Amino acid sequence: MRFAAPALALALVLVTVSSVSHGKRVRDDEINPRAKAMTDMALKDFAAGKFEAAQDGLESSLVIDPKNRMAYIGLARIALKQDLPGKAIRLYREALVIDPNDVVALAGQGEALATKGALTKARENMARIERLCSTSCPEIVTLNAAIAKGQKTADAAKTIPAEALASKTDVTDLPAADKAPEKK
Repeated sequence: MRFAAPALALALVLVTVSSVSHGKRVRDDEINPRAKAMTDMALKDFAAGKFEAAQDGLESSLVIDPKNRMAYIGLARIALKQDLPGKAIRLYREALVIDPNDVVALAGQGEALATKGALTKARENMARIERLCSTSCPEIVTLNAAIAKGQKTADAAKTIPAEALASKTDVTDLPAADKAPEKK
């Protein structure tokens, strides 16, 4: 019992110190040079369509230096190529923890959100990008296109054609829920 108060105080100090450094922006020149070189090589693999090799390289880069924002962005892009928007959103969020004003990560996360159907959140990312860019950014065009595509998909899902409804099985053909199926 006499160690409880000092242990609690130490835990509070550790939580405070770790949370202060958690949201701090890390410059690219502060990243471990080996991790940066590995990330550059993995991004070249990604551009060449070698997604598995790129993913391995980016994950290895994060083991060397977990502050490597570009590695998170690269992994998120791979997740989008693999049609895993939920995973991409989480990876972009990791990059945004390192640098909350990273326009590339905001646009990528917005694109993944639009793919997933979260158009309101994608538009929030668009508004943040527009505030951050003093001139027009290519990320704005990309995210606008993704939001428009997501809107068309959402609109198409809301309207079910009458032919599709008519082709459905008639309700009278289904067995009643309160009747047991006939045994043969």
